Amino acid sequence: MWWICCEEPGRRLPSLALPRHPFLRNSHQNVNLVVPLEREGTNRLKRIFAGIAAALLLAFGAAGQKVAPPASLPPPASAQSQEFLRAADEVLAQMSKIISLPILSPLKKSLRSRDEIRAYLLQKMKEDKDADKRYADQKTMEKFGLIPKNYPLDQVLVKVLTEQIAGLYDPDSQEFFIADWTSPADERAVMSHELTHALQDQHFHIDKWTDAAKPNDDGELARDAVLEGSAMAAMLDYELGGKGSIRDLGDFDPSLLMGDLDDKSELSKAPKVIQDELLFPYIAGIKFTQSLLKAGNGWPDFYKVFDKPPVSTQQIMHPELYLQGVAPAKVEVPDTKGVLPAEWKKLDENNMGEFGLLEILKQYLDKDRSTRLAATWAGDRYSIFENQKNRRTLLAFRVHLASDAAAARFFGAYSEILEMKYDMRTNLMRRPNFFSFDTPEDGVFLRCQDSDCFVVEGGTRAIFDRLTVEMGWPAGPVIPVNPADPHVNQTMIPIYPGLLADAGRPMQPMAR
Repeated sequence: MWWICCEEPGRRLPSLALPRHPFLRNSHQNVNLVVPLEREGTNRLKRIFAGIAAALLLAFGAAGQKVAPPASLPPPASAQSQEFLRAADEVLAQMSKIISLPILSPLKKSLRSRDEIRAYLLQKMKEDKDADKRYADQKTMEKFGLIPKNYPLDQVLVKVLTEQIAGLYDPDSQEFFIADWTSPADERAVMSHELTHALQDQHFHIDKWTDAAKPNDDGELARDAVLEGSAMAAMLDYELGGKGSIRDLGDFDPSLLMGDLDDKSELSKAPKVIQDELLFPYIAGIKFTQSLLKAGNGWPDFYKVFDKPPVSTQQIMHPELYLQGVAPAKVEVPDTKGVLPAEWKKLDENNMGEFGLLEILKQYLDKDRSTRLAATWAGDRYSIFENQKNRRTLLAFRVHLASDAAAARFFGAYSEILEMKYDMRTNLMRRPNFFSFDTPEDGVFLRCQDSDCFVVEGGTRAIFDRLTVEMGWPAGPVIPVNPADPHVNQTMIPIYPGLLADAGRPMQPMAR
């Protein structure tokens, strides 16, 4: 199955083209996990968890229309191991009982070589995202400061996927396969994760269910987290071997399942936002799943989430908000028609969500401050434009915070971020709840009103003021007059000596 993530990264953050429901692997150091598993089983989970995540990278960007027939693997090049086929059938039957979902139809399954999987993933990346969406996502991530300009995103994703993927379930062909380099000790755990997706697909049609969140990238990433988190939880239940369930466990840090990335791996070399969005559906998703399992009657009640899915990554990161029915506010960016010149083309309009905002803040601020500030997110909307003449970009970003006080803190923090993003600044202007400066290309503006903050990067003060008027905000602070500005008109009034001499004399009463 294929997801978007950087979103657009996901969402989600602006998405990267990644496949859905993959199992990724990675080399990492051993860590202790306080759950009732033998050490060997815990270390195996860490190996496998690292393997689950990479296929999601293809999911980062599936927000576009499909432009070719769905990719499908040709028949396996080599004869399939009867032991593998038998093990897959056994694990499928076990997972059906563990997660309370009956098997509705037979499932195709196979072992695949690295070359076969790589060719398949490349085709999926082409199918799942159109060129315009891919370009818009790249420009959005650059403008938010999440990746460097002209970063070779597609090439990096291919390297990560080829290195990391261990198994995959594809809803298009309803086929499950495992990389033939997966160790026999890990095969069944990989199967337990991917076959959970297969069973959920038979009952809930998971591709259509996830796509229903479009075009909200943040909402789509939230649904990804439901699927990947529940598959992680099911895998953990499988590994517990009937000695318990994730529902019975206390609070634990699921990132411990991952361990530390090998600093020589392709994933470890990728920008932090790619690593974080790749792992978010698994790490945050398993905690969300555990909360829902605890709140209800286990797996049978969990599936109510398919009728009432989470609408934002905030509900994934804070499951209590989902359980309480707390949803983010609907935020609109102002209409730019008649405000921007004709050469400005809109590339995209979407949502960052709490997860996306956290990623932006973490690029420049420490983790604790970023986490506290991101938790006050209550809604957002952004739009990204490109000037068709000079290829400059303009970003309009409106954030709704939980309170006026939270907006004041956001103003202070984002002012710092903007100064760190742009080294060359002139004409700085600071006023209460207003901050602006010029760059060699265009202006940068930040203003907060009540519990909303609005950022424009790449426009002029006239454009910014027009947009805030569109939002119904009062006029902003007056721009100070700079006498050196060539556009300032100066009127010279001659002062004669006689006038100066008379200036200190008392005025005589005028006759009536």
